[in-house]
Amino acid sequence: MSARSTALCLLCRGTKKLCGKAYCPVLVVNHARALLKPVKGEVLEGSTPPSVFVSWVGYPKVKIGPAAPPILGDTRVYDLPEKWLGISVDQVLEMRLSLIRGMSRIDVRRPSALDSLREIALSSTPVDVEMKFTKPPKAPPILDSQLSPMGPGGSLERVRVLGNPKIPRPVEKAYGDTDLPAVKAVAYLYASGIPVSSIQKIFSVGALGVGSRRKLVPTRWSITAVDDTISKHLLKTVKQFKTFNKVLYFERKHAKNTFTAIIAPGPWSYEWIEAWFPRTTWNRGPTVEVEGDYEGYKGRTTYASLGGCYYAARLATAEYMLREKRQGTAVLIREIYEGFDVPIGVWFVRENLRALFKTKPEKYDTVEEALARLDKATRLPLETWLRTSRLLRRLLSQKSLEAYL
Repeated sequence: MSARSTALCLLCRGTKKLCGKAYCPVLVVNHARALLKPVKGEVLEGSTPPSVFVSWVGYPKVKIGPAAPPILGDTRVYDLPEKWLGISVDQVLEMRLSLIRGMSRIDVRRPSALDSLREIALSSTPVDVEMKFTKPPKAPPILDSQLSPMGPGGSLERVRVLGNPKIPRPVEKAYGDTDLPAVKAVAYLYASGIPVSSIQKIFSVGALGVGSRRKLVPTRWSITAVDDTISKHLLKTVKQFKTFNKVLYFERKHAKNTFTAIIAPGPWSYEWIEAWFPRTTWNRGPTVEVEGDYEGYKGRTTYASLGGCYYAARLATAEYMLREKRQGTAVLIREIYEGFDVPIGVWFVRENLRALFKTKPEKYDTVEEALARLDKATRLPLETWLRTSRLLRRLLSQKSLEAYL
């Protein structure tokens, strides 16, 4: 595989078909490797966590339906990524691949046609369902850069809700307010303590926004939209704070990944850099592939090249600065090592960085000291980060200019 093709994989991540193929070779390999339990029969009775999946293929006429494992009981953890760092990636994969998807095609502009599915998505507790498929589910599992993995799917003949959804009061209020714009509804739910992953589901099933404008949003789009919306909302407050008075350094190692962050005094700006080593999900070539993207104080006007991970990491960063009541220049770096080769979803970045920012940072007087510490933590040399990072070079040049003046 050429250097060009591996770089395309990193930017495409199975969604843009930049290699020119009609399918993603990486995901085909992973589909073959995923250990799936065969689905027997045409009827599945189980407790959805709750989980409702909205596809993006064929938009605006997409496939939508509930997902449930073939067990009854408390399955909340199956669709609550906020709780997944406590278990291994293999356990997450096994758990998620046991979710069987029901699929019915519908126009996204007609969300009212799926009232029962919407109630499932709004629930805070598992809901017992019975899915009757036209034939045993055999559609390939979902392995995607944005989404959490999901098991095989099948066309629904019918779905029966056997249990009663329990809808939290803030969710009920946001759903019932058809004059409340979706952006404000998302911010309200977040401020009310509704988990980000739950808001993403609620947003996806067309339950938020001005009544006449409500529509279904494919799950992979809703994940990034909510991360983006919440972080922008938080940053409006963060940008009013004083700046940090020290250079902060954070580090976290988890599941063949190293996450580091440097936050320097100054107005808000942010950069996300990923280094994918050979034999990882999006790098099948022989050399390390490094990509990054950034924004200044005024934010971005275009979609970040690295996709959902950029916005998931920005949300975690904004949450930290809000807690500290300070703003700064943040450079976040992730190294992904050999063997991390299954698409797991952007939750992995969001939750790891949330955990990282709950640790006590190392404090330095200068950016150079923090960079020396970074050089000891990562497998790639410091010169790689300086060559890739616009913000690190900017911080160093500003310091040199200040010393000169």
